Amino acid sequence: MPLDDPSTLLTDRLKLRPLRPEDAAALFAMYSDAEFMRYWSFPVMTRFEEAVDYLARRIQGSATETEIVWAIELAATYEMIGTCCLFNADPSSKRAELGFGLHRPFWGKGYMSEAARAAVDCGFDVLQLRRIEAEIDPRNTASARLLERLGFVKEGLLRERWIIDGEIADGAIYGLLRTDRG
Repeated sequence: MPLDDPSTLLTDRLKLRPLRPEDAAALFAMYSDAEFMRYWSFPVMTRFEEAVDYLARRIQGSATETEIVWAIELAATYEMIGTCCLFNADPSSKRAELGFGLHRPFWGKGYMSEAARAAVDCGFDVLQLRRIEAEIDPRNTASARLLERLGFVKEGLLRERWIIDGEIADGAIYGLLRTDRG
């Protein structure tokens, strides 16, 4: 079950494709936005080089077969609007974590539901995962609703899990099993 085939996924409105070095500007636009970063486990980016370094680490992670990070692109315009990933893969347990982020101008249009559903389907149907989990800041109600729409179940709370820019934050754990899908 190595995550070694970051193939392109297509939905009605989106193309999920492997990250490319030229995605750095779009990533910086997202990760330098304080409102977008409010619930992330790392601070707001202030320098473009941070996005370049982050992108290089994500591309390298995909090469190690422990994660697939897709750029979310509007199919009609080829504009990169976010990312979605399966990461921290554990081949022996057939599990991985789901991560996602959508640039703020595209919130509320159903794009992340579409992208995350495609990633989950790939995880179960192509990669043959048994379990997909996600950790979010419990104050992030939009992400909680998204996970619940996808069938994820809230399994627990990790108290005082993160310290980001001096602020202590909890982590909520959600899980979805292949057998939960019916």
